[in-house]
Amino acid sequence: MAKKIAFLFPGQGSQTVGMGKDLYDNYEAAKAVYDIADKTLGKSISKLCFEGPEEDLKLTVNTQPCIVTTSIAMMEALREELDIVPDYVAGHSLGEYCAMFASGVMSLETTLKLIQK
Repeated sequence: MAKKIAFLFPGQGSQTVGMGKDLYDNYEAAKAVYDIADKTLGKSISKLCFEGPEEDLKLTVNTQPCIVTTSIAMMEALREELDIVPDYVAGHSLGEYCAMFASGVMSLETTLKLIQK
């Protein structure tokens, strides 16, 4: 029997200043996700994730796009480096949007715009 892979995406509350910086610095696919998020949302999601400040990162209007961007960047780095694609996806609360993106239901830009809304 073939092994199956599942990805479970986190919800709000899992944010921390510095999240995703190592991904951005080391994986082109992850960098592309942050760059698209910055452009699509018209603000520096990458700077909020990497530098904070924590008070700003904790604001829901910032927390949600930062967590979604970081989660998707991690997934894209796995795809790029190890050719890992999930067979199953699920998300806790906010993570449901990442799961929908991962399953191909929405584009990255649409996912980000929905979160920002």
